[in-house]
Amino acid sequence: MSTNRRHEILRSVKFLLFSVSAGVIEMGAFSLLNEFAKWNYWACYLIALVLSVLWNFTLNRRYTFQSANNVPVAMIKVAGFYCVFTPLSTVGGNYLAGTLLWNEYLVTILNMVCNFVLEFLYDRFFVFGKTIDTNDIAKKKAENKRD
Repeated sequence: MSTNRRHEILRSVKFLLFSVSAGVIEMGAFSLLNEFAKWNYWACYLIALVLSVLWNFTLNRRYTFQSANNVPVAMIKVAGFYCVFTPLSTVGGNYLAGTLLWNEYLVTILNMVCNFVLEFLYDRFFVFGKTIDTNDIAKKKAENKRD
């Protein structure tokens, strides 16, 4: 297996692990709001999604994609993704949970899986595609390989 392929597999695994941690935050926040606040599905989901996105963006920019690009620009690009994903997943999730009476947790997990796959592709190829491995961590690794 080539070094580049191994590196991309490692990047995917990092994204998965950080996404799992964001998923724990999302499910925890969703559960607290759903069980104790007794709000509608969409409100619980939306707040939980925002918390997980902030967590995931911060970790993945620094450690998975090791990008030194302009943080506000990257955040705007990610916000653009969520301007599409959030309404679709919120309305769709609310329909499944509120109208079709699907289990709220099942709907949330389905949304999380869709988010994981779509966001990885979006981040990898659009948000950080041209600036992957440009931050201080990546530069130190490159220097250590040369030594």
